[in-house]
Amino acid sequence: MDTAPPPLELELPPRPDPTAAELQRREEFLIAALKTAIAEPKEHRLFQSGKLPGLFPARTGLSSEAALDAIKRGYLESVRTESKGKFIAEWVRATPRGVDCVHAHDSPKQVLHELKVVLASSRAGVPGWLVETRNELDTISAKFEDRAREVMGKLDELSRRLDVALRRVEAQGPDVPAAISQLVPWAVDALEYLDRRTLAGAPNPCPLGELFEAMRDKRPAISIPEFHTGLRRLNDNRAVRLLGRPGRNADAEFALLVGQELCSFIER
Repeated sequence: MDTAPPPLELELPPRPDPTAAELQRREEFLIAALKTAIAEPKEHRLFQSGKLPGLFPARTGLSSEAALDAIKRGYLESVRTESKGKFIAEWVRATPRGVDCVHAHDSPKQVLHELKVVLASSRAGVPGWLVETRNELDTISAKFEDRAREVMGKLDELSRRLDVALRRVEAQGPDVPAAISQLVPWAVDALEYLDRRTLAGAPNPCPLGELFEAMRDKRPAISIPEFHTGLRRLNDNRAVRLLGRPGRNADAEFALLVGQELCSFIER
């Protein structure tokens, strides 16, 4: 049966300070889970269970520590719990802080640093790797092909992130006229959040309720009427586009009428 979501409490036994390799692996679990949750904005099972998919592969070890970190930092929020006998499955969804976390991970500085590490390790490992491969070619041909695919995949992903990072460096943030900034003080924050969620892999357009939650994180006093007034001004000045999306779930509380269309979504 489904129950109201209590605060998730993942208790882990004390363990020695993690090594650098363990910290890196834990971060990989975290970022992979957040990207999955952001790319499909719905509730997700927190942990994988048998053949049932989940954001984190296991309830133990580094996977469990990464899940605990995501919840403590507010990157994931509890939606509900599901009890089946002695087992309890937690369901969560990504928050705007999770979008910011993935965006920070893909920042130009981080991407360039990771690229430098990959290139350095590849250069250092190529001679020995070639000798070993030559001597054991008959027995490790399958492993060689798998390794090559893994390296190429990483380089392709880093190349994509590097292109995005360079565009961001060149763009230097959203361009908002001074008059609009005075009328809508949170305009830059809104445009930057829309850019961050796109770079993090979230599907467009963005629901108005999600954008309001992100703005309230930075400006707790903002009201829905003030939010709607600002959105109309940004839409009128073509800084954003307010959209209606028939067939997609939308929170009616945040919908507003633009012309003859009831809009519940927004995009740059």
